[in-house]
Amino acid sequence: MNNTTILINALAAVALIFSAFKNRSKTRQGLVIAYKTFFRILPTVLLVLLIVALIMGFINKQLISDWLGDSQGGLNVLIAALLGSVLMIPSLVGFPLAASLLQKGASLMAVGTFITTLTMIGFVTLPLEIKELGRRFAFWRNGLSLLIAIVIGLLIGVLA
Repeated sequence: MNNTTILINALAAVALIFSAFKNRSKTRQGLVIAYKTFFRILPTVLLVLLIVALIMGFINKQLISDWLGDSQGGLNVLIAALLGSVLMIPSLVGFPLAASLLQKGASLMAVGTFITTLTMIGFVTLPLEIKELGRRFAFWRNGLSLLIAIVIGLLIGVLA
């Protein structure tokens, strides 16, 4: 366990103790809700871990490093932007996947761009967006989101 995890858990414990002193019944009610929620989302979390493990098991470190590593220059940002734009992955899966990509040699710029495009651009949902919001708005929103994601990725590379 790293220091950040210890700090977050300690703060949560202090807040829980404070809450229990302030109002024991509401704290108990909150804990019951948290318990039920935990077991309700547990299958999804386990599925996410399984999907990330399978993806990372089939993609080797050299491939990730070759395509998304620092050796690609700015091309890795474009590749990551393309992947993040077309993949339909929930953020719950995307963040652990991003951490695994970093561990396997992807650059911080590429991973930042990947996560940003994953959450901001909806290539798969574009037809629905066009239908509901109009062609012009959908293309402008996605185009500007792509540009912003690339800028964010490049900024991460400069600032990191």
